[in-house]
Amino acid sequence: MADYAHPETLVSTDWVAQHSKDPNVRVVEVDVDTNAYKEGHAPGAIGWAWNSQLCDTVKRDILSKAQFEKLMAESGVSNDTAVVLYGDNNNWFAAWALWQMKMYGHKDVRLMNGGRKKWLAEGREVSTDIPTPAKATYKATGPDNSLRTFLDQVQAALAARSHAMVDVRSPQEFTGEILAPPGLPETCQRGGHIPHARNIPWGKACNEDGTFKSATDLKALYSTEGVDGSKPVIAYCRIGERSSHTWFVLKYLLGYDRVVNYDGSWTEWGNLVGAPVERGASAAKA
Repeated sequence: MADYAHPETLVSTDWVAQHSKDPNVRVVEVDVDTNAYKEGHAPGAIGWAWNSQLCDTVKRDILSKAQFEKLMAESGVSNDTAVVLYGDNNNWFAAWALWQMKMYGHKDVRLMNGGRKKWLAEGREVSTDIPTPAKATYKATGPDNSLRTFLDQVQAALAARSHAMVDVRSPQEFTGEILAPPGLPETCQRGGHIPHARNIPWGKACNEDGTFKSATDLKALYSTEGVDGSKPVIAYCRIGERSSHTWFVLKYLLGYDRVVNYDGSWTEWGNLVGAPVERGASAAKA
């Protein structure tokens, strides 16, 4: 992992097995399948549900600062706790949680490379015990909206052709053949993609075992589509979780500083009246 721009943002499954019970370490599982945690998780890990604990359940948004502070405190996370996140689908929602933690200023937050898939494939111990950590004190900063982009900013970037637009969904979603991955309900009125976007599915950043590809391979993957750090990057997907995974890769593994996550993503853009949409294969490189 030493060839990454910020290797300190990843830990191995070995590291988690050795350090999960350290007093200043909190391991957290965040899954697409919110029942997976209860079926068995890394011993000592707590679970966060993306659809109830990592979003505002009344309005469509990330947690407010007060909600975030409450979640951290109730999870036994203080400002100086090292938080290690992992989950299913090669860390989809673990990356979403990391993105939010960085928005609210948490300094030491990392992903377990390979996620739940690698942990289970290695035959490591799992537990159904649900820890009840002592409540901590937590004070957030931010939110740091330099890590996020909103609709009006995306529209301005599109008009100016100032950003590399990366659609990380599947090719079938990108072309408009389907509106959402099977079984996932959040959807849109129209299929397709933001004009001039490049389709670089999030999963291409991972090896078969769920770990991230080398920095060399990642640079080749993105640079082939014109994403090399020379322009600011907007990453988007359907609701922002897969694009937070790509955001993590570009920002922390490749070191591209000007990367933002458009978490409104296609469920916002694809429902807008009058928003331009392209269908079919990727547009010609800008």
